[in-house]
Amino acid sequence: MAEAHTIDPPFVGKFIFKIGTLQIGAFTEVTGLGVSIDVEELPEGGQNAFTHKLLGRMRWPNIVLKRGLTDSDALFTWLMQFSGNGFSKTNTITAETGSISVLKANGKPFRTWSLIEVKPVKWTGPRLAASSRDLAIEELEVCHSGFTVAS
Repeated sequence: MAEAHTIDPPFVGKFIFKIGTLQIGAFTEVTGLGVSIDVEELPEGGQNAFTHKLLGRMRWPNIVLKRGLTDSDALFTWLMQFSGNGFSKTNTITAETGSISVLKANGKPFRTWSLIEVKPVKWTGPRLAASSRDLAIEELEVCHSGFTVAS
């Protein structure tokens, strides 16, 4: 009989975000990685012990990524495809596959979520105040049409 062993969970502080092959970078926080399924209750005539529960549409919340301000232009390179001339009649906006990878201590991916049809919906720059000692944090919010998981 094979011996069962427990794999130590990865440290969640090491992860990267990519769009296609463009590495946007490491973020300090990611929220919204989840899915919910609508449920419709259907009562059946003459059956009073329960109601049928029918599964409906899947809903994928927006993902919010936060990080300290960096000198990389990768985020804005991708973001600019969706603004300015991106909305002209001659250009088409193409959603791409993105990914969020949690990394092991050796830097190799432990688990990767491949996001389908990723599009940016909001970017917030750091709060700038001369009297503040807070870190300069930027926030990116993206929408998507679901994800697949690979390990």
